[in-house]
Amino acid sequence: MKRRDLLRTSAATAAFALGSRFWRHAFAAPAHPGASPYGPIAATPDANGLRLPAGFTSRVIAVTGLPVTGTSHIWHAAPDGGACFPLDDGGWAYTSNSEIPLIGGAAMVRFDAAGRVTGARTILSGTTSNCAGGPTPWGTWLSCEEWDGGNVFECYLDGRQAARRSDLGTFAHEAVAVDPAGRRLYLTEDRPKGRFYRFTPDCYPSLADGRLEAARVSWSADGLSGTVSWVRVEKWLSASLNPFTSGQTTAFDGGEGCWYDDGVVYFTTKGDNRVWAYTPASSSLECIYAADLYPASPLRGVDNLVVSRSGDLFVAEDGDDMQICLITPARVVAPFLQIEGHAGSEITGPAFSPAGDRLYFSSQRGLGGLGIGMTFEVSGPFRG
Repeated sequence: MKRRDLLRTSAATAAFALGSRFWRHAFAAPAHPGASPYGPIAATPDANGLRLPAGFTSRVIAVTGLPVTGTSHIWHAAPDGGACFPLDDGGWAYTSNSEIPLIGGAAMVRFDAAGRVTGARTILSGTTSNCAGGPTPWGTWLSCEEWDGGNVFECYLDGRQAARRSDLGTFAHEAVAVDPAGRRLYLTEDRPKGRFYRFTPDCYPSLADGRLEAARVSWSADGLSGTVSWVRVEKWLSASLNPFTSGQTTAFDGGEGCWYDDGVVYFTTKGDNRVWAYTPASSSLECIYAADLYPASPLRGVDNLVVSRSGDLFVAEDGDDMQICLITPARVVAPFLQIEGHAGSEITGPAFSPAGDRLYFSSQRGLGGLGIGMTFEVSGPFRG
């Protein structure tokens, strides 16, 4: 994370030079409610139903059942996890899963360097309940099936056929994050007693073969931090369902979003409304947000998340009041935006454009939660 710009005193700037582990220890308490660095969100929504901070604007990129703006590609139902990828022509692509049983899959939208939509197409089909996933440093999209027999599929933006990556495990996948420094992948499982996994490829960056493990946490007295060791698990069965490994590994209450940034793997658990930070270099795990500690906190229904250029965590809500909230490096949590009129839906797929000045996300079930998903772009002065 580029956190140096967030601190103004010389002492704090010197502290930042010690890196993200110092940041986490310096603020050794979960995030608390406070003022957003972008100011309050507007009291009334814009034409697209979004309440945004001053200086930000929105547009609708795609709507379920209709052609993506400027293309003939029909946008899928239940848009879920997504990510952005830079393209050789200076533009970028946004990928989006479809969390529909039996016909799921994923698609992408192409943008030129000016942000105009130039194309859209399917990049994965014939799968089921594709929920979240994650981008790889080598430019592929990992699409995760969320059911007990689910797999991870590596999707290519250049037209090649997507590949099933069976060694990443067979379970109710939610999201995956790649640690390029450690050459490992981390995965969440969306079940009440789901596990937190890591995958070590035999020949990185190939994901064809490798070793799958699940976390075992030695907790501190307050249960908000701990040290992680890893237990090898079978690839064909969830560690939570395997009687030989379920007692050796730690259960997490509904694993959701997962994102790597600057030596830290962040992930969320929706059952207990928590955000976690795992540091592979020290094998340390810390809860950096717990809704139950602050009843007045704006963030509930934690789900997908993404990290901005400034090191802010943007966390989407599944339900609640349909907000994307941010958690700053100073451990302040505040609303960034809110979608009005979409009760019964959830916010999915937050992702920043390569330049960091545009945020993409979807309302999975759209207005009134009636099943007409909508995918948005928000532009503005995101801090760097």
